[in-house]
Amino acid sequence: MLDVFLGQYLTLENFCTCTKTYQKYSTQINPYPKNSETIKALQELNQYIIDPIIDYFGKEQFKLTYGFCSADLKKFLNQKDPITNIKNGRIDPSRDQHMAHEINKNDQYFCKRLGAACDFLIINYPSDEVVKWILKQKLPFDSLYFYSKSQPIHISYGFQHKQDIWTFTDTGVPTKKAIKHWNKN
Repeated sequence: MLDVFLGQYLTLENFCTCTKTYQKYSTQINPYPKNSETIKALQELNQYIIDPIIDYFGKEQFKLTYGFCSADLKKFLNQKDPITNIKNGRIDPSRDQHMAHEINKNDQYFCKRLGAACDFLIINYPSDEVVKWILKQKLPFDSLYFYSKSQPIHISYGFQHKQDIWTFTDTGVPTKKAIKHWNKN
């Protein structure tokens, strides 16, 4: 299961073990999906979004920073590090699509939007230029979060194909931005 390729370049293991939180607590976390629908969603994300990005920018330039979030990983992201007292990470499972098609204890999807998401960087390339390239190629994303030129881009693929772009201030306040306004930058 670990070496299952989700697309041309990335494996399930790449998607499930790339976060710093997983790497820090790996002996306590099962990072893999329980629902087989999740694998299909991750494959579609790779086929329609990630593979074209890697085809253009190169595999050596692509850095996955956050892929799939299992229920175990979610628990650790919501906790504070016992030494630093800093929260391990951020997650909004009802919206961000990192949990793909996983089902909670009430037999409901964690994220009703379904699909799948990841965060990535193109090394030594400004993230705003990567976003412009994604828009120019008309990749069928659902949501895209832009934080800054030097931070990872969050992108999702799901059946809605909303093409929502959200930008964030330094304090984390989101603003929805239309594609036509993005292209004027």
